Amino acid sequence: MRAVPATLDPAVVAEIDTRLLGVEASSGVSVRWAIESGSRAWGFPSPDSDYDFRFLYVHPADRYLSLWPGRDVIETPLDEVFDVNGWDLAKAVRLLVKGNVTTVEWLRSPIVYRGDPGFRDRLLALADDVVDRGAVGRHYLHVARQQRLLGPSLKKFLYALRPAVALRWLADHPGAVTPPMDLPTLVAESSLPANVRAAVTDVVALKAVTRELGAATPPAVLERFVDAELDRAAAFDEPGPVRDTTEARARADALFRAEAELAAAAV
Repeated sequence: MRAVPATLDPAVVAEIDTRLLGVEASSGVSVRWAIESGSRAWGFPSPDSDYDFRFLYVHPADRYLSLWPGRDVIETPLDEVFDVNGWDLAKAVRLLVKGNVTTVEWLRSPIVYRGDPGFRDRLLALADDVVDRGAVGRHYLHVARQQRLLGPSLKKFLYALRPAVALRWLADHPGAVTPPMDLPTLVAESSLPANVRAAVTDVVALKAVTRELGAATPPAVLERFVDAELDRAAAFDEPGPVRDTTEARARADALFRAEAELAAAAV
C-alpha cells in the first residue's frame, strides 16, 4: 500500500523511494513497512519541517541463526531534509511485548511510503492483545508533562497537546490500547469540547504557515485542556500488576517466524 498526501514535496518523496531501495540493496534486507513519523505524520508540520522516514525490515533467515547477530537498527546520516532510520522486525516485536509506543505509532502512521497492510494489521493485532494499556497511558502522560516544562512556545506546546489528546482518546475508548498517531484523527475520535476543537484547528493552521512560532503563549483554552487531561490521567502513574509475559512472548515468536518466512518467500 501507499498513502502519500499531495502536500509532500514530490521530489523529496522520490528521494525517499530511492533511499529505500538503496537500504535494501546495501543491507540485504526486505523492508516491510516504511512510513513518515514526526510532525508531518502527527498532523502539524511547519513549512521547514524535515522528513522523519522510518521503516521495519526483515533479514534473510540465516542471519537470525547466527551466534553473533549484528545490529538490529539501520541508520543513515542526518541532514537538513532527511532523518532516516529503521528497526529489524525482531527488535520491533520485542518492544511491542514490552509496551513500546513508538512501534505502535509507526504502525499507525497516516503517511505510508510503502508497506503491506496485512503485515501492519497482524502486528497491530498482536499489539492489541499483548501491549499493556497502562504502559501506553504512562508514556503519553510523561511525554506531555515533559513538554509542558519546556516553556510557552506554541511549537513545543503542540508536542504536549498531541499526547494529551491521546490520553483523552484512551479515556473515551476504555477497551482500546493503540491510539491513532496523528492529532487530527485523535481529535476527530475524541470527546473534545467545540472550543477546544476550534483552538486546535487554529494552532495547527498557524504552524503550517509559520517557520518559527517563537515564544508566543498557547491559547488559554488549550492550556486548560492539557492540564486537565494530565490531572485526569494521573492514575496511569500507579504501577499495574506484574504481568506474566509467557503467552505474549510465545505469540510474538510465532508472529516473527511467520513474517520472516513470508518475507523470505517474497524475495
